[in-house]
Amino acid sequence: MKIEDEIRQKSFNDVYNKAVVNLLYTHSYLVTRQSKLFRPFDVSPEQYNVLRILRGQHPKPITVSSIQERMLNKMSNASRLVEKLKNKHMVQRTECAEDRRQVDITITEKGLAVLEELEGEVKKFNKNTLHLTEKEVETLNELLDKLRG
Repeated sequence: MKIEDEIRQKSFNDVYNKAVVNLLYTHSYLVTRQSKLFRPFDVSPEQYNVLRILRGQHPKPITVSSIQERMLNKMSNASRLVEKLKNKHMVQRTECAEDRRQVDITITEKGLAVLEELEGEVKKFNKNTLHLTEKEVETLNELLDKLRG
C-alpha cells in the first residue's frame, strides 16, 4: 500500500519529504509488529537488541555504556533496559574489577535460551514482513547504507 493511502494524504511537497515520511512510518510499522512478536517472550524490541549485543560478547562482560553505543535506538535507556532484563533473570550485573564505578553485564543461560527460541521466529518474521525478493532486499540494504552516508 502506498504511503499516501496509509496516512490519507493526497500528495507530498517533494520526493525527499515523501521518502523521510515513508521511512518514519515504516519504522513505526516494523517496531509495532516486532513488539507483537516479542510479547509472548516477555521482551521488548529494545530488550531484544540488548540481549543480542550481550550474546555477541558472550562469555565476556560488557559495560552499560558500551551497550548504549551499540544499540539500534540511541535514545533507549540502556541502564533501564538492563535492569528490566536483570529482573527477568536474563542478564547478570557484577561490579567491574578494573573500575568500581563501572558495572559488567553478561547474558544468563535464560537470556541465551530466549534468544535461541526467538531465532526461527525472527527469521520468519523478517522474511514475511518485508514482502520483497532477496535481490530487492539486497538493493534496499545498499540504498539504506548509502542514505546514512
